[in-house]
Parts: sequence; structure tokens; C-alpha cells
Amino acid sequence: MVLKAKAAKVLALMVLTFAAATSVQAFEKPVLIAEQGSFAAGGTVVRSDGSFNYRVPSDQSGQSLHGDHAYVFYQKPAKGHKYPLVFLHGAGQSAKTWETTPDGRDGFQNIFLGKGYSTYLIDQPRRGRAGQSTAAENISAATYDQLWFSNFRLGNWPDFFEGVQFSKNQEALNQFFRQMTPNTGAFDENIISAAVAAVFDKSGPGILVTHSQGGGPGWLAAIKNPEIRAVVAYEPGSGFIFPAGEVPEPLETTSPFGALAGREIALEDFQKLTKIPIVIYYGDNIPAVPTAEWNKDNWRVRLQMARLFADAVNRHGGDAAVVHLPEIGIKGNTHFPFSDMNNQEIAVLLEKWLHEKKLDI
Repeated sequence: MVLKAKAAKVLALMVLTFAAATSVQAFEKPVLIAEQGSFAAGGTVVRSDGSFNYRVPSDQSGQSLHGDHAYVFYQKPAKGHKYPLVFLHGAGQSAKTWETTPDGRDGFQNIFLGKGYSTYLIDQPRRGRAGQSTAAENISAATYDQLWFSNFRLGNWPDFFEGVQFSKNQEALNQFFRQMTPNTGAFDENIISAAVAAVFDKSGPGILVTHSQGGGPGWLAAIKNPEIRAVVAYEPGSGFIFPAGEVPEPLETTSPFGALAGREIALEDFQKLTKIPIVIYYGDNIPAVPTAEWNKDNWRVRLQMARLFADAVNRHGGDAAVVHLPEIGIKGNTHFPFSDMNNQEIAVLLEKWLHEKKLDI
């Protein structure tokens, strides 16, 4: 159901934040929501050959399948900024990544609603509530919690990094693991970027905020839809694109995920990224030089590639910046700065950038 102020109903969401882990989603202060709802965006329809036989409904002949769309939940505050924030998650995640933090505090969804921004939370195609895939997939039940703990830089299992901005409460860690969710079909940047671009056809002009694996589809979506007026990327891990003839050499790493390579696109398309401001944030425990600690080294090459990407954007007249948080005095962040214990500080940093770029009108 869509709730609208002009229909004489304003939904008041009034909940108090509290520190205990596993709390329900909470607002620090009352927020008036003028409109909220959900929709599917993008996607395709596939059909089987033949004609549908009503008397044999289990026969696929002539039948169709709607799939590969994004699912979107949105909320609009009663008094808000012009541009909404549209959030796209990363690998193994869903829109949940932007909601309540694993230790029960406000996530970016609530924080930025409180700051007067409409928020749109995406489940990408073939993930979460957008699970209807047009491609078959065998869903793995591999026991990888410890891999994710290490790769997402909470620490080197079972030890947390010293000073890490993640709660050491065991229930918080339990909640963190339980927000993981599988692909229901193969990851496809083109399908995801088309769906994200379609979200902006419905939302209107706005700011795309991506995380990790969502970075690659994010750049492509911004190329496909000029309604994306800026891109904020938290720790993009793949999908780095460069103009034809300018792709850097693959970056070698001790990570078991192998060397990180960029991808070539047409200069005409790449130049579309020079028309919008871009900012990229990375957290802590990312070394400047190669290390045998594979999880740290995995993100060393990604930070390095992000800087090469930003250099390419700027070389062609764009406005891209990479912010390594420890270099500005913000320490201890994991792969999830927006849900770490200092996420309010991370939000203020983004808020300042939006103001500097005149995107908070």
C-alpha cells in the first residue's frame, strides 16, 4: 500500500534507538513519512514455445516467466530534499545491508530519512525479494562464514582486528552472518545495471549509493540513465571500467580470488561518468604494500584500482575522488562503513560531500 500525505494520512514512525543487539529497526527521533511503498523495476519476460493448454497447466508450452527485475522499497519524508538516495547492496547481501545494523542501531536507511532524504532500497535481480531468475541456479550451502568474516575485514578469524568498528557482541556477529543471502541466478552486471537504471525511471533524478560488488553495475547504470546525478560507492570490489585503450594491467594479489582486472568500454560511454560527481570510500586495515594476509591484500588491489579508475575519470574532465578513511583520521572501519559502530560519523562525511556538491537542495 502507498501512503500519501495529500490523501490526508501521514505515517508517523516514532521509535527510540537503543543499543542492545537484535533490536527492531529504530529511529533516533520521530520521522514523518509522507509516502512509502514498493515496486519492481526492469526485468524481462521469457516464454516457452507452443500454446498454453488450460487443461494441462503443468505443461510449460506457451507459458511465460517474469524475472530478472529489481525489488525496491521506498520511503519519502514529509519534508525532504529534492534528490533521493537509492541504495544498492553488494555480494551476498540484500537491501537489509542498509537497514538496522547487526548490533541493533540505525542503518543508513533511517539515518538519512532523519536527515530529510527519501530512501530507495534495492534488492538486485536474482537476490533477496527479487529472486525470480530467468536462469537456473544451484544454490550452494557452502560453510563460508569464516571466509566472509575475514574477507569483510572484521579480522582474521577468530580474532577481530584491534580497534575494529564492529561490535564484539556474539549476537551482533550472529545477526551479521544471518543477513547473507544467495544468488538465485548468475550475477550479471548488465541485467543488474538495467534494473537499477529502471529504478531511476520511477524515482526520478537521484543519487546512487553502492556497496562492494554493486559498484560495477552502479557505474553502468549511471551510463544508462542520466537521472543518476551522482554516485557514492562504498568499497567497490569489482567491475572497474576504463575507456578503450586505457585499461591498466591486472593487479596481482595474494588473495585466493586472484588478480583484479579492469574492463574496457567505449570512450563515449565512459565520458558520461565525467558529467556527475563520484566519491569512493574505503575503510581500514588495507595496506599500502603487498602482504601475505590475503584478506587485507584483496582490498589493497581494489583500493589501488579505484584510484586508477578515479584518475581516468578526472583525466577526461570528471569529478571523482577516493577517500581512504584512515588517511582522514577515521579508523577501524570494516568493509561495511555504513553499518559499523561509527556509521553516524560516516553519514556526516557523506552529508558534507552532498552539501559540497550542491546535492542537498
